[in-house]
Amino acid sequence: MAKKYLMKGNEAMAEAALRAHCRHFFGYPITPQTEVAAYMAKRMPKLGGTYLQAESEVAAINMVLGASAAGMRAMTSSSSPGISLKTEGISYIAASDLPALIVNVMRGGPGLGGIQPSQSDYWQATKAPGHGDAQVLVYAPSSVQEMVDLTIRAFETAERWRMPAMLLADGMLGQMMEPVSFPDEVPLPPEKPWALTGTKGARKPNIVNSLYLTPSQLEQIVKERFQRYEKVKAQEVLCERYKLDDAQFVLVAYGATARICKAAVDMAREKGIPVGLFRPITLWPFPEKELAALGGQVKSMLAVEMSMGQMVDDVRLAVNGRCPVYFYGRTGGIIPTPAEIEGQIVKMANRKEEA
Repeated sequence: MAKKYLMKGNEAMAEAALRAHCRHFFGYPITPQTEVAAYMAKRMPKLGGTYLQAESEVAAINMVLGASAAGMRAMTSSSSPGISLKTEGISYIAASDLPALIVNVMRGGPGLGGIQPSQSDYWQATKAPGHGDAQVLVYAPSSVQEMVDLTIRAFETAERWRMPAMLLADGMLGQMMEPVSFPDEVPLPPEKPWALTGTKGARKPNIVNSLYLTPSQLEQIVKERFQRYEKVKAQEVLCERYKLDDAQFVLVAYGATARICKAAVDMAREKGIPVGLFRPITLWPFPEKELAALGGQVKSMLAVEMSMGQMVDDVRLAVNGRCPVYFYGRTGGIIPTPAEIEGQIVKMANRKEEA
């Protein structure tokens, strides 16, 4: 049996990154993710790595770009306002076809908002992680163990597809403590023949670049990148199904909200309501086909989020009218309770079918 450690989400995620051979961390403190940087500051030098608290979030993300271009596993972490400052650099990383890990432990917004948990950065992560035509892989853990597992996976998939990956957590997951285990061994990063490591006179120089002044050349490169994105969509989708075999009603939720929804599903089932939970684990690529198939089998769906409604747009697009899709959300840093969500399930089950 694997050894278990009782760890806070932020610290478990940082330890997972170290065990995944990440040796370069650049960040800036902001609640509720500051423990990530604090943990890295303590552990990274002992492993011969680089921990650097940059002068700003803008500097930190560009340091990640430089380290990644040199072939190193590199990451940064922040919370919502800090991620906004990093978006220009994230776009440069995506345009340079570089792998990197960006962690967003979300807090309430907009603006400085508050330091309580939120899921109001979904649009930013999945639709506009940076300017231009580009995407990033987006993973949404719902437990501290998944913060470990998906951190390791994010590094590996980012390198496989040469694109940035984002771990989209929230203040609840970052601050809570749960037992976790770590893999005995994580494979070493693969060789990167494209990296800027110096030619030593043995090869032509590599070039990492995001500037193309000829429109036709830029269009060709963007189109080629989107062809790669289609392969990502076909191969990297992750989702969880909970009590869906006989479900007539479905909750759709991700991250911390999904674990609350599981309790609500169990409570509603005790009242005889055949309800289940569908949890997207990858928010990009989004599990469109899986939801579309489910939409043709059930009476209705309810998207539950800690926001005013963002993922619900993707749920409706995926379902494409096959069944009604409703929404329930809390915002401002308020976490919905299982009883609240159970009440919404009862309301959904009592609604007449709509076109």
